[in-house]
Amino acid sequence: MRTIARETLFKIIFTTQFGEDVEPAFKNGMYKQAKLDADDIKYCDRVLSLLSEHMGEFVSLINERSRSFPEKRIFPADKSILLVALTEILYMDDIPRKVSLNEAANIASKYSSEKSASFITGILSSVGSDKDVQAD
Repeated sequence: MRTIARETLFKIIFTTQFGEDVEPAFKNGMYKQAKLDADDIKYCDRVLSLLSEHMGEFVSLINERSRSFPEKRIFPADKSILLVALTEILYMDDIPRKVSLNEAANIASKYSSEKSASFITGILSSVGSDKDVQAD
């Protein structure tokens, strides 16, 4: 299970919501604090790389799926959770969509609110459904 790695990613990405880039020393410190193993570090680095590469796409998707709340108005914790899960759903075929949805809802319940968990799950479910349709 990558729950701790996902929570670590959430925390790293959360800090970037306030205008900060991911500093290597901060990122590595977070990995060390969470006691991530080599596989989890590889996973986290992969997510961060994909996220950096596709950020514009993810922001567009969030805006498209969340008409009532443009990306700029979404609570930073919720946006951070969405970004991790969107990266997994759209670009990491080795991770089942159900796992990404469950983990996102669990992190939202822990770090945000129950309403946030439902909001995040709704957005991710619609994105995941589109991917299934495109794959057929």
